[in-house]
Amino acid sequence: MPTKEHKQHARRLVETLEERTHAGPPVAVAEIQSAHAFLRDHDFSVASDYFKRLARLQERLRTRVPAPAKRNYGGQAAGDWMQVQSVYDHVILSICYDGEFNLRRGRIKLSHRFNQAGRLDFVELKLLRSLQPELDGALRKLLTVRDYPRAQKDWRAAEAFALRVLPRELIFLHADLFRFPRAEILAWLINIGHRAVADLLEALRTNQINGRSRSETPGTTQLPLEELRTDPVALPILKRAAALESMVEAESPETVIIRYRHLEPPAAHN
Repeated sequence: MPTKEHKQHARRLVETLEERTHAGPPVAVAEIQSAHAFLRDHDFSVASDYFKRLARLQERLRTRVPAPAKRNYGGQAAGDWMQVQSVYDHVILSICYDGEFNLRRGRIKLSHRFNQAGRLDFVELKLLRSLQPELDGALRKLLTVRDYPRAQKDWRAAEAFALRVLPRELIFLHADLFRFPRAEILAWLINIGHRAVADLLEALRTNQINGRSRSETPGTTQLPLEELRTDPVALPILKRAAALESMVEAESPETVIIRYRHLEPPAAHN
């Protein structure tokens, strides 16, 4: 019979493999075989849930279409320099903003990660040039959907963790941002990502894209934004994200509920 420690190890092993099928890196067949061997070597019943979950993972690998390599796009659209990272089954859209406060200049990068169904996984802020120099380069997760790697992808409502004290550099996005209620600020931070996606898609549709990319990291290969039109992972996700709008209900200083609704499609022109 497996010991308590063996059961705990098996649970962590299977959950990690399941998480990686959603978020990457890809699971190899040999890793599933190794997990099978661990269960057999420690006398787990073949009828246990662990064997069933590994069987589902094997079937998923067997029928999975090989995912394209990670792709990194950059360029100008809708007046902003945008970076889009297409990674396995999700997309990260990043935009940089500059500003000034009390005669200090600053620069931030705001990133939204969207899952396969266009829902938010998290909003992240990177302080490229903070108003407090000692924080230059720091990362802050502003909002993170709880257990997003394993959550149902097309959720309508989800619990999320919110940073208790939001960085003041967010005023680079809106000078009066902190005059609004916290729930409205958090909803706006989510929706700014969805609206940026919609602006990007409109720029692609109307060919208002600067085809030249600008990589912030020397030596990094970055494709022009216009090549997103043929990305089999990113384009469907972006289209789903552009059709969504969120509302936020604050439950506590660090916990909120995010709710989604589909936007009405634009009226057809005569």
